[in-house]
Amino acid sequence: MKHQKGLENAYVIKDSKKLRMGYTTGSCAAAAAKAAAGMLLTGDLVEEVALMTPRGILLHLLIEDIRMKYDDNRKVKEVSCAVQKDGGDDPDATHGAFIYATVTRQERGITIDGGKGIGRVTKPGLARLVGEAAINPVPYRMIEEETAKVCKENAYQGGMKVIISVPEGEKLAAKTFNPRLGITGGISVLGTSGIVVPMSEDALIASIRLEMQTLTAQGAEYLLITPGNYGEAFASRMHKLNRSTEMKCSNYVGETIDMAVELGIKGILFIAHIGKFIKVSGGIMNTHSRNADCRAELMAAAYLRAGGEADTARRILSTYTTEEALDLLVHSVHSEEDMLEKTMEQVCEKVEFYLKNRCRDRIQIGAILFSQTKGKLGETSEVQNLMEKINRGEI
Repeated sequence: MKHQKGLENAYVIKDSKKLRMGYTTGSCAAAAAKAAAGMLLTGDLVEEVALMTPRGILLHLLIEDIRMKYDDNRKVKEVSCAVQKDGGDDPDATHGAFIYATVTRQERGITIDGGKGIGRVTKPGLARLVGEAAINPVPYRMIEEETAKVCKENAYQGGMKVIISVPEGEKLAAKTFNPRLGITGGISVLGTSGIVVPMSEDALIASIRLEMQTLTAQGAEYLLITPGNYGEAFASRMHKLNRSTEMKCSNYVGETIDMAVELGIKGILFIAHIGKFIKVSGGIMNTHSRNADCRAELMAAAYLRAGGEADTARRILSTYTTEEALDLLVHSVHSEEDMLEKTMEQVCEKVEFYLKNRCRDRIQIGAILFSQTKGKLGETSEVQNLMEKINRGEI
């Protein structure tokens, strides 16, 4: 019979698909610590532990790779064991990794640290101090509480030292945000609920916020923000632009602006592909296609405002990509006019209006728009001023 972990009926529906939930590295670390502490004090094997997560889901996790060390009197002096991470149907870099806890006795108190494969904080602004292991507050508390419960159940009055490690952690960290956050040497032990919700928007937005907090803690006042890899690649070709405050916002343009206002950022310069920011020209602040599209409609509207004629506008409405629409602008019947430039002026005007509307003019904000085939298409009115301030504010 297949082992029941407690998540058999835990799932979410995304795009009409049933996606299985999983459990966090924090839950794995807490369960491994609980098992190791129990084996240290009793000498008995613990092959499964029950763990109540902050979300209220009771997990039953298997304990693997148990190793015990003994002193000269055959008393257990150290226990190491692991729990394998199950991220459910979330595209999680740590899915399948083994999260280890090594537990030894000490005179008093419970201390927790990171070993091999657990990252170290090197920049201020994160949940842990510079130099500490990247074990976030909720997982840290879970490890501490589970270890303390075992001590109490066994009437043990001394202390314990818990070392969390992930043998493949340094390799896995390259697939996470850690290098951008200044966390070196491995992964972070994460989780606020103990449960992984597949493709959680909250988790993505939280990671954007964390990166922004890190930059502000280092003194950044003006940020360079790209939605994704296209924007990052385009920015990298702007050799006179200081990119030390660069970060990504994915589709979450509105949420990113809100965070910047809340954290006291003075200005944002977006560098974005037209396929993303044509949507912003219509006030769409989450640019994922499942929320809204309207790319062709917005491009056609901008073209008409620029003085374009109806036939080309109808053809723009039939396009599937913004690059295709741009080609129509270049070959517009207004051959004596640069309709691409005039249309992009209209687009940038609307982008600026909606960006400023979102931040209520509480920060300086601007955008550079580009295309993969045609390069820079246009910019909003405050771009040059923002670039000067970004270039003066290297961190």
